[in-house]
Amino acid sequence: MGMPGGMEWVLIALVVLLLFGGKKIPELAKGLGSGIKNFKKAVKEDDEVVSTDKADEIEKKAETKSEEPNETKTV
Repeated sequence: MGMPGGMEWVLIALVVLLLFGGKKIPELAKGLGSGIKNFKKAVKEDDEVVSTDKADEIEKKAETKSEEPNETKTV
């Protein structure tokens, strides 16, 4: 099933207009835009947290390797 054509979009817009009325549509669009903006912000913050956690983990591994004493075997 493909994307709706021109007549389908007109029909969808007409149904939405009948269901919600002309005054509610801008409010719904604003709420939808705000929701998308908040979602993108949360995803971006989550990506930053993950990258920071990975960097901290790599740093801790490097510190533990440098703190381990060099063990030499004497024969």
